[in-house]
Amino acid sequence: MSSSDSAASGRIAAPALSRAPLAEQAAELLLSRIRAGEWELGAKLPGETTLAPQLGVGRSTVREAIRQLAGRGVLASRQGAGVFVTALDAREDWDAVLARAGIISVIEARAAIETEAASLAAERRTPTDLRAIRRTLDHRSVQRAEIPEHVDADTAFHRAIVAAAHNPILLELFDGFTPRVRQAMIEMLRIRVAFGSEADHGVHVELADAVADRDPARAAQLSRNHLSSLKEGLA
Repeated sequence: MSSSDSAASGRIAAPALSRAPLAEQAAELLLSRIRAGEWELGAKLPGETTLAPQLGVGRSTVREAIRQLAGRGVLASRQGAGVFVTALDAREDWDAVLARAGIISVIEARAAIETEAASLAAERRTPTDLRAIRRTLDHRSVQRAEIPEHVDADTAFHRAIVAAAHNPILLELFDGFTPRVRQAMIEMLRIRVAFGSEADHGVHVELADAVADRDPARAAQLSRNHLSSLKEGLA
């Protein structure tokens, strides 16, 4: 065996590059080009054979990068047509967004969702929906002693209203962030000191009645007023 062969045999083989990190790097490069405006919203990306040498990776890595960006809502593959830009930036995880948001922002977001949901619920509610709303309302009425239990019961009532709207996107939005801000809502009520009053419960009874009476305008107004009062109480 030659000296060069001996040296080679004694050398520790370099670890193979992991495909996952490469795909992540390729995805970030593509995303940075989209952010920079290289492709507009709705634009078709070049094919894998063009992107691969530009990114310095193989075609399979390009495919994985595209798959990752598709999962983040930036790209979409259309059968037989290609890959298209569907967003100019990646959406953030709910938890990352909420970590930066204050309670005022949360209440404003709730108002946007729940006001429309209340209106739709008044138009679309079924007998089953009404039973769910009344059940959560009754539970809310007895959960007024401890703040955490009150928050959970209140959330269940408002979710029943949103569910009665029969709009899966509104319900997904409500479920996406409301449970994550539970502690913030608890802290908000601790700041306000008073919670679960008869007047507050009466507003919720009126909201349930407006939905039952198929009065969309009143249901929306009651929902908006309720959340506005929460917001004003923190000003």
